Amino acid sequence: MTARVPAPRTGWRRRAAVVVSGLTLWFGTVGCGSDEPAVETNGVEDLAPEDIEERARTAAADAATVRLSGTVVAEGSSYRLDMRIGPDGGVGEVSAEGTTFELLRVGEQMYVKADAAFWETEGIPEELESDPTQKLDGKYVLVAPDDPAYAELSGFTEKNALLEALLVLEGERTTGDRSEVDGVATIQLNAAEGAGGTMDVSLEGTPYPLRLHRGGDAGDLRLTDWDQDFSLHAPPEEEIVDYGDAMLPDESD
Repeated sequence: MTARVPAPRTGWRRRAAVVVSGLTLWFGTVGCGSDEPAVETNGVEDLAPEDIEERARTAAADAATVRLSGTVVAEGSSYRLDMRIGPDGGVGEVSAEGTTFELLRVGEQMYVKADAAFWETEGIPEELESDPTQKLDGKYVLVAPDDPAYAELSGFTEKNALLEALLVLEGERTTGDRSEVDGVATIQLNAAEGAGGTMDVSLEGTPYPLRLHRGGDAGDLRLTDWDQDFSLHAPPEEEIVDYGDAMLPDESD
């Protein structure tokens, strides 16, 4: 049987909400220029900047899976994420304010996993027995779909919604230099001469966006493993802690 325990305080959920809101701010990409042209390209470098962006956005939307990793700076705080996302959910880590937690969504089931130090920071209910953090240390906490935390956290695991937010540049588009990301030749797409963000688009094969740099040096993100399969499995029953709907905030608070 999956363990059911009293609800924790909602501090960790508020922190997750801050991370989500920071993440859904806009990103872009940057890279050092290269004077060496690719021997063979997909031809997008010859398109108008707006068409390059359209090709990249279409390729991203059509891909079944992607891995997003990097940093986001928002409102003076820095966040790091490393998530693999697909049609059935996602898995990975999010770090913020000195803490790290793992997210796993398999279909409609959402789990949060963290160590005892994380739960000590966020607060543990007095109803739990002595040394209660050990009950949650390394466990997968099941988040109920009707808990507000579910909508906040699922933003990290929904590919199309997340990419729609990420793949936005602000300002007039211009074609930049050729560059390279992890050995793949790219063409840079600048917005407002780079002040509104820069996107590296692959010149090899499908024109996926491979790197994003947010305007104002407010974060960098890499997008890799496009359309590559990965496995998603629910945790073993003995590793799950289920709060049911008790995680919902108290209306009297």
